[in-house]
Amino acid sequence: MALNTWWIILVALGVLAAAVIIGILLGRRADQHTEATPSALISRAERLRALPSFRSAINRRISLLSAILALGAVAVLLGGVVAARPMAAKTIQPIDNSRDIMLCLDVSGSMSDVDIEVLSVFEELLDGFEGERIGLTIFNSSPVQVFPLTDDYPFIREQLKNVRSSFDYMDDIPEHWVGTMNGPGASLIGDGLAACTLRFDHLEDDRSRSVIFATDNEVAGASILTVEEAAQYAKSKQVRVFALNPVQGKDAEVSAELENAAQLTGGQSYALRGTTTVADIITEIQKQEATALKGQAQVIWVDNPNLWVAAMLVAVLGFLVLLWRVRL
Repeated sequence: MALNTWWIILVALGVLAAAVIIGILLGRRADQHTEATPSALISRAERLRALPSFRSAINRRISLLSAILALGAVAVLLGGVVAARPMAAKTIQPIDNSRDIMLCLDVSGSMSDVDIEVLSVFEELLDGFEGERIGLTIFNSSPVQVFPLTDDYPFIREQLKNVRSSFDYMDDIPEHWVGTMNGPGASLIGDGLAACTLRFDHLEDDRSRSVIFATDNEVAGASILTVEEAAQYAKSKQVRVFALNPVQGKDAEVSAELENAAQLTGGQSYALRGTTTVADIITEIQKQEATALKGQAQVIWVDNPNLWVAAMLVAVLGFLVLLWRVRL
């Protein structure tokens, strides 16, 4: 057993010592008062004190008074223990029953005008999730992981806000481009989708995994993988792709390619400015069964006062019963 505030025990001992000292002083004062006050003389009082019944009554009263003092002291000490908050060690195994979602954002030049809208959609999606682990990867000719999968929602909101603020820039190279232009070409959509698919961890666990993929699908260079090949790879990893398309309905061929890639994985493609886009994506993701992920075992200290409270109540009850019995 451990005590959260052990010093309260010292306070209880101090209170008990003070009570004993005060009792002794009051007893001595009463004796002095008795000696100073003339008492009535009773003939043959020694014979009365010699009676077995009288001696038995005196012994019984002394025993009861001793028991009252003992129970009072025990009650005070137990009250100190309870006030000091007894703690007990408890081992817990955190279990995350959520889903994994990787936000995947194309930050190429052709997306500059709509990326802030996309990030607004990401923030709206965050409002609809609870407990899901979420990560963010951005890409152009090369991918950059902004933050890994996490269920720390205040941190996620802060990071999304930081990425949004990076679009308001005066430098030749904005902050959100750093690390995303390390390869030839630009807007390598297939490579970006494959990179986002690779960001999932705990691959040995059968977990629900989704990529929310925001791109206009305008490739400007030779990518390692095509969009279809990246979708096939995502499907092999049991990752569903939900595409956000800012040019939905404007370029039929580009839109069809992105939509087919999403549907290949079991996902869907949505117009960026669709009226039900956010709600639809949340609904589709939450349809997937969540799989438990066990975290690292942790030892925590929890309040464990039950036994001490019960003992204190018994001592207090016994103290009160004896007070009533002795008529003090």
